[in-house]
Amino acid sequence: MTTPKRALAIGDADLWLFSEGNHTGLGALLGAHGDPSGGFMFRVWAPSARGVDVVGDFNGWRGGVDAMTPIGSSGIWERRIAAAERWQRYKYRIRTADGRVIDKADPVGALHEQAPATASVVFESGHVWTDGAWRRRAAKSRPWSAPVSIYEVHLGSWRRPPDNDDTPLYRAIAEPLARYVSDLGYTHVELLPVMEHPFYGSWGYQVTGYFAPTSRYGSPDDLRFLVDTLHRHGVGVIFDWVPAHFPNDPHGLAEFDGSHLYEHADPRQGWHPDWNTCIFNLGRNEVRAFLLSSAMYWLDELHGDGLRVDAVASMLYLDYSRAEGEWIPNVHGGNENLESIAFLRTLNEQVHARHPHALMIAEESTAWPGVSRPTSVGGLGFGFKWDMGWMHDTLKHLARDPIHRRHHHDEVTFRAVYASSENFVLALSHDEVVHGKGSLPSRMPGDEWQKYANVRLLLAYQLAQPGKKLVFMGMEIAQWHEWSHEQELSWGTLGEQKHGGVQRLVGALNRLYRKHAALHRRELESDATGWDQQGLDAEVSVIARYGDDGDPPIIAVCNFTPTRRDDFRVGVPWEGRWREALSTDAEEFGGSGVANRGLLRPGDVAVGAHARSVTITLPPLGATFLVPWGYRGAK
Repeated sequence: MTTPKRALAIGDADLWLFSEGNHTGLGALLGAHGDPSGGFMFRVWAPSARGVDVVGDFNGWRGGVDAMTPIGSSGIWERRIAAAERWQRYKYRIRTADGRVIDKADPVGALHEQAPATASVVFESGHVWTDGAWRRRAAKSRPWSAPVSIYEVHLGSWRRPPDNDDTPLYRAIAEPLARYVSDLGYTHVELLPVMEHPFYGSWGYQVTGYFAPTSRYGSPDDLRFLVDTLHRHGVGVIFDWVPAHFPNDPHGLAEFDGSHLYEHADPRQGWHPDWNTCIFNLGRNEVRAFLLSSAMYWLDELHGDGLRVDAVASMLYLDYSRAEGEWIPNVHGGNENLESIAFLRTLNEQVHARHPHALMIAEESTAWPGVSRPTSVGGLGFGFKWDMGWMHDTLKHLARDPIHRRHHHDEVTFRAVYASSENFVLALSHDEVVHGKGSLPSRMPGDEWQKYANVRLLLAYQLAQPGKKLVFMGMEIAQWHEWSHEQELSWGTLGEQKHGGVQRLVGALNRLYRKHAALHRRELESDATGWDQQGLDAEVSVIARYGDDGDPPIIAVCNFTPTRRDDFRVGVPWEGRWREALSTDAEEFGGSGVANRGLLRPGDVAVGAHARSVTITLPPLGATFLVPWGYRGAK
């Protein structure tokens, strides 16, 4: 066991940084922390309160026993309680300016009761980290030129332990999840929000505890154990984080001290019409410091390797999902949310200053320029951005009957126009298998074989595109049922070839991606030579080639029709012999077994920009990957 951390004294520099909105360490200053004199020190920001008491198990939940004292004019109140002990529950009893008395959970609390209970819980970590080797490697990593393949997970519905097993889920799932993800070749796990949230059906996207892992799955140290285990298996951890909005539950942040402390007072700025939630007032310095500190907490204290920032588009536009008259223009009369833009830039600057190689990923669905460009050139400073356009266009294309796809060939070729405009993550996310959309195979046309062939083609086409990769859990086993947060994945179907085959294909694709530098080393560079995506024949296929200076090239050929194509010519950038590295139609993947066996010798027949070409057999609704034989050691 480590020695528990003790409460830090608040100095003038802390108060100044907090008031300026630049403090990133509030997790160590506010909330409940062990005090050198014994007991615990409690601190909370409530500037409009007339008085604040700490009430809890240590004083019988009686007000007036443990009254807090304000620290100057900072708005911060504090109280040392000698009788307070770890695991005891507490809240702040606030007397508002208008005479009300309200009980609130701790905004910076490290642990809260399991919903529907709402109290905070005194907690100090005793976890001993064992991921030092991982952290040292991560500090030297270059994610922009490295393979990044992300497995998106909702912890509560991945795999559930037996009813008679009371092991906290964070711990029960740690080894199985780490082994599973590692065996399939993923580089990272992205966890749907595990910050405390009252409504389980929000999947974690309506957060009340911005410093607290949800107690549904165990304690904060149980989550540390999960992260530690993933790191020991060579898997990074990305936390989904929600700074755009928060719910209005009575015990939460809304009207925290009787005033609109964290949120805008005007509903045209402070109320989100899509989610019926409150919007952070990022024009208030202390609110910015609160969120900056939350972000750093998950990277510093929980050893996260990055944050996926949710709903960025809703933060950028003042008129997001609002009709005329329902929003307030900025000082220049425009719809840009200048305060949010400034916050996001500061967030990314602060994170990358402390964690240069952290993956900061924006879920941003519009054409806002420079989301993943440095702030020094006017960008928002994120490292990556989800490519929502690719996701929608590709799924729309694959949902079409193949006989009609030739009329919509641009849906799989248009991305070449903008592929280098941002550092993209190609996301097949949870949003695509919920709310009646169905699972991936259920959305595909044709008979059963064609449905699963289309899924295999989709996953291969994703790999062939430049950009980092993400799939939501269940897609890798081609789960037939739409995802539900109330039940675990359909693991029992893996004995069927159509499901087990897709799972084996995913592992093979990830290994191909990690092995061949041409698929990842320069995939985000605008001048990456050799990337040439061509619709050579709209009725047959899309050809995606990737060559990289100094690396063996790799060619992906995707056939979006159910017709097998013999003697199909593919231009090659190297005159030596070629071989098939992978075919999605292999029998082990659930395919029909169409393959290109043996070595392929180029002929002097020009195709596209290439003077030489090889003849291959294209599998129906399939993709084949070709690599050179004997090219600078390629085998």
